[in-house]
Amino acid sequence: MRYLVRQKVFSIRDSFTIKDEYGNDVFKVFGRLLSIGNKLTLTDLLDHELYYIEQRLLRFLPEYTIYQNGRAVATVKKNLTLFRPSFDISSVYGSFNIDGSFWAYDFTVFKNGSPAAIVSKKWFSFSDSYGVSISDDEDAAFMLALVIVLDMVYHSDNH
Repeated sequence: MRYLVRQKVFSIRDSFTIKDEYGNDVFKVFGRLLSIGNKLTLTDLLDHELYYIEQRLLRFLPEYTIYQNGRAVATVKKNLTLFRPSFDISSVYGSFNIDGSFWAYDFTVFKNGSPAAIVSKKWFSFSDSYGVSISDDEDAAFMLALVIVLDMVYHSDNH
């Protein structure tokens, strides 16, 4: 399934709308106001929380934890590298790694060695926009939460 993740430009907090390939709203993502570090909630259209994303503070390199129902389900840590994005991603859903371009505009998320999601950032978009193609056997909400974390690591002004 394909999704479009588009960050709202004129918002006082991080905010994303996520649409399916047909242009229908599927998920919403909201950041917390006046928080130290990034804190985002991914919800369905009825505002039921699916995943909560929290930045771990006081780290040399960016680190995020993804929660589901109050339980940590994944940790994303950026590795120190010069030319290619590299992360340690530990998850209850499997072993993930990222292969992507230098500026992290296009990358593939691999799960246990197989492609789970392909991400392509739109270059000339006024807001941050991504096309995300997710394998049908993956949890789409979790994969989208992971893509949002990667966006925050590479393209946020907060680090």
